[in-house]
Amino acid sequence: MSKRKVSVEDKTYAVNLYLDGKESQRRIADMFDVSLASVQQWIRNYESMGVNAFTLKGNKKYSKELKQQAVLDYLAGHGSQNDICKKCGIRSKGKLQTWIKKYNGHVELKSSGTGGSIVMTKGRKTTFEERVEIVQYCIAHDRNYAQTAEQYQVSYQQARNYIVKYEAGGVEALRDNRGKRKRPDEMSELEKLRAEVKILKAEKERAEMEASFLKKLEEIERRRG
Repeated sequence: MSKRKVSVEDKTYAVNLYLDGKESQRRIADMFDVSLASVQQWIRNYESMGVNAFTLKGNKKYSKELKQQAVLDYLAGHGSQNDICKKCGIRSKGKLQTWIKKYNGHVELKSSGTGGSIVMTKGRKTTFEERVEIVQYCIAHDRNYAQTAEQYQVSYQQARNYIVKYEAGGVEALRDNRGKRKRPDEMSELEKLRAEVKILKAEKERAEMEASFLKKLEEIERRRG
């Protein structure tokens, strides 16, 4: 199988042919004269990072914490290697396999790669308003915990925990009740509503963006005949 350069537009088109159920991975590999593994990696990267996955230059930087969390999630049975790569924004399944091998061999996992910012390995104290913004951003960016952690300078685990808390108990679950008892009326209905609207807006915008993108892909497909 020859290794030819495939444009960003063609990769995006190929991935959506598969996601829309129009072509199999094997058929797409034949269409674009690439390996099946390449097509599978395009799909993983697109589902994790969107079209930006095809425009990033150079090696992506992964923090020590992200590596550890990815390995532990996999070993705990929280998803397949493909699932973990998608959730953590890992561009190559081979990287995850290397980290798992090192972890099982008791080799320390260190931050690696070039370019970009290092995701914080330790959490920081956040306000309720910040947690709402973090959840809003994370949802708007397809629950990319690594990108969210970098954007708000919190740990990967914090970004993930805020989403888990929100999905389990709504915006009130983002309150930090440690240290003192909260009055039942402390969080006003207006404050709660504003926070909920903020997050729901992100969910709506994400859905609208996906619909618009699919429409453009349909137009490209029609032009291709």
